[in-house]
Amino acid sequence: MDQLRISATANGLNYLPEYLADVTGIFAEAGLAVTARDRDPWTGVLDDLESGAADLALGGLWVPGMYAGGPRRLTVVGQVNHTCPKVVLGRAPDPDFTLADLRGKTVLAPGAGGSGPYAVTAGLIREAGVDPDEVRFVRDLSGPMLVELFHAGLGDAIVLDLVTAIELERAGRGHVVYRHLESGGLMPNSVYYCRTDRVEELRDRITRFVSCLATSMARLPGTPAETVDGVLAARWPGKDITVLREAVAQMRAGRTWETVAIDPAASDRWMRMLAESQMVVRAPGYAELADDSFMKAYR
Repeated sequence: MDQLRISATANGLNYLPEYLADVTGIFAEAGLAVTARDRDPWTGVLDDLESGAADLALGGLWVPGMYAGGPRRLTVVGQVNHTCPKVVLGRAPDPDFTLADLRGKTVLAPGAGGSGPYAVTAGLIREAGVDPDEVRFVRDLSGPMLVELFHAGLGDAIVLDLVTAIELERAGRGHVVYRHLESGGLMPNSVYYCRTDRVEELRDRITRFVSCLATSMARLPGTPAETVDGVLAARWPGKDITVLREAVAQMRAGRTWETVAIDPAASDRWMRMLAESQMVVRAPGYAELADDSFMKAYR
């Protein structure tokens, strides 16, 4: 068996196809022994790549985007999320809500796990014709802290992951008014990347890995419920299984796990959003960020 080590920015429900590929034997059938660990703080994935403790990092495309053209050379080899599974939770139901309604409001955007929740939401707000500076963002704090503060009355809305949003809705603590999955368009939310100088060394293993991930995505609709529930219960033992199932259902319906192949236009759009938020020196094109050879077969 060939070893492939992954360092991930979180233990995320949106990474489910990878977890299923492991427990259902897809990796083993391809001759891969895949090991993965999640890092806290998440920036440890970069340390793991640099030291060689990990072969691949799993996290937001925005990270390779920010490093493009700099001394730390990173190459993206595939995605696990085709869309962004985030929502905007407001304090009251609003079936007519648009992102323009956030003008003049205070929005909590967790950032301890990375800048993605803010950056993509600000980008979507800008696409809606509103200057994000007209929205008061509370940023750079952890999700649990901002959820607690939202409970205490801070803010008009909060950007959340699906699991937390469903929990708060069920508890009567808020209402989802905007779903990135439904209205945000394609977004290579979570991707795999490695050191550019190791691409050729890892090429065979990465090729098999990406193929296994694609197989896991294709098999997901037919995977027995008890198998999926087993993964959910093992990875998130303190969570209500019905909440996790609902989040999985929404991600499936929202095309989150449609393909391992990044849409080039979606990548360029994400980089443009980062450039508009002054988070990159320049917006790198898809061809600069990714080695497309691993993904062409699945586009």
